[in-house]
Amino acid sequence: MIDTNRTLCYCNDLTIEEIVTCIKENSFTTLEELLEQDLCLMGDKCELCREEGYENDGYSLLMLLSLVKQKRL
Repeated sequence: MIDTNRTLCYCNDLTIEEIVTCIKENSFTTLEELLEQDLCLMGDKCELCREEGYENDGYSLLMLLSLVKQKRL
């Protein structure tokens, strides 16, 4: 089970729950859409949250997009 209170984007201090809410409310389907929007900034500074995860653990924006598409989050 994923801890939705876990911080994923450390540069913008966003939790998994906040990012998932942003993805769902704005119907983002690709990483490019997510990174180019200006409603809730993420992945724009250190960029570690984009693919590998901040701690290189796989918790990433790509993973969240996939889980939202699968309706698992």
